[in-house]
Amino acid sequence: MNRILLADDSPQALRLGEQILAGQGIQVVSVTDGATALRRLADVDPDVLIADVFLPAKNGFELARFIKAQPEWKHIHIVFAAGMADEFDEQDAKNAGAEVILRKPFEASALLGAVQPLFKQAEAERSKKTESQPGLDRAMVRAAVTLALDSAMPALIEELTERVMIAVRQRLVNATVPVKKTEPTASVEAAAG
Repeated sequence: MNRILLADDSPQALRLGEQILAGQGIQVVSVTDGATALRRLADVDPDVLIADVFLPAKNGFELARFIKAQPEWKHIHIVFAAGMADEFDEQDAKNAGAEVILRKPFEASALLGAVQPLFKQAEAERSKKTESQPGLDRAMVRAAVTLALDSAMPALIEELTERVMIAVRQRLVNATVPVKKTEPTASVEAAAG
């Protein structure tokens, strides 16, 4: 399955990108700054990184240069995302490693049209890498586990929240129900006497 690491500090851009991509069966992991994107590379092992040009902590240019300088990440294709008013030199972006530059807000056809060919290239590059390295690929297994946890997390959070709410409600009900004192039975009185 194709994987994307989406790095953008705009909640609207993240939601829109996630909706468009996940709607096509693409696994998406979203982060809000460049430093987190760097930390998540090993976990996600994406085919494509979509990075806002002006991310906090590490911007898109820094991310692209770092990724392209690392042999283990050379298969990651980079897409820069920029707001309509964002000004930057597109040639500098390409020199840093961006293969595609998209404008936000994302248009579904433009976003999908940009990433589909990159997925095919990444798949071919991964196939070559796998053929040259027989055995299990730890990064791929870790990425699959991380993505499974990321996708299961919302349901787990919802279930745990519901269980906590039920427990709290039960405790409140128990706290408001008066405890009835029972009269001692004859056998208790006889034992005491």
